[in-house]
Amino acid sequence: MGQGLWRVAGNQLQQEGYSEHGYLTREQSRRMAASNISNANPRKQVQGGIDIYHLLKTRKSKEREGFINLEMLPPELSFTILSYLNATDLCLASCVWQDLANDELLWQGLCKSTWGHCSIYNKNPPLGFSFRKLYMQLDEGSLTFNANPDEGVNYFMSKGILDDSPKEIAKFIFCTRTLNWKKLRIYLDERRDVLDDLVTLHNFRNQFLPNALREFFRHIHAPEERGEYLETLITKFSHRFCACNPDLMRELGLSPDAVYVLCYSLILLSIDLTSPHVKNKMSKREFIRNTRRAAQNISEDFVGHLYDNIYLIGHVAA
Repeated sequence: MGQGLWRVAGNQLQQEGYSEHGYLTREQSRRMAASNISNANPRKQVQGGIDIYHLLKTRKSKEREGFINLEMLPPELSFTILSYLNATDLCLASCVWQDLANDELLWQGLCKSTWGHCSIYNKNPPLGFSFRKLYMQLDEGSLTFNANPDEGVNYFMSKGILDDSPKEIAKFIFCTRTLNWKKLRIYLDERRDVLDDLVTLHNFRNQFLPNALREFFRHIHAPEERGEYLETLITKFSHRFCACNPDLMRELGLSPDAVYVLCYSLILLSIDLTSPHVKNKMSKREFIRNTRRAAQNISEDFVGHLYDNIYLIGHVAA
């Protein structure tokens, strides 16, 4: 009985295209696969009830939507969004929103946020002037300066961006952060007239001496070795610090020479406390004794506060 049923089932399978072992023949499997593909329902759900067709359709519709069309927004909102872009991204945005991304106010903001002062900002713009073109010139001039400072300054002057004035050059350096500090140090060492004007741009009023010295060396980097240039920087800083804090100088009884001594002491202390090569660090008591020996009119408490500042915050010329 069982064998008879098996033979009947086998005959039925062969009629439907299966082999005698219950498998589809290779040719029949190809035909059925082709038939299934051609007759497949594009909305067929996979196990679990997820509609793949619906998901793909939703994803494609979102891809078609892309970013919000800024031209459909109020101009103030569109400009605010674009103002967060840098120059490279703004150029790319101009390929989509040409009128918005090429707006002069956006490029003016980019120029002034990177190069805070240029002589051309205070002049009547020449015919055909654009801040986008000015940005490209400023970027080109900065790259030139970082390769050769003299050629960079000459480039700015040739384009009418800077006036040939030590004060204007000093303001440009003071308000710019894209200049290579090593090249800048070489340039200022050669152009002491620019250095003088650059020092006067600093305002150290009501600042603690070590903090003021840190700010000074952030704009005018100290040389790597002691020498005449470092002495010049400290001398100019001492006079400027006293000029900004006349009341404090009278209260503490300090002169530019005393501030000069303190600055040197702070630099030496910074090296002593931060250098891994110095095994025996200078103590607070030793610093007070050595400093007061060089400048006798300074109070012990004030010198102690100087030590604490270096110990807690770190190097003044880092």
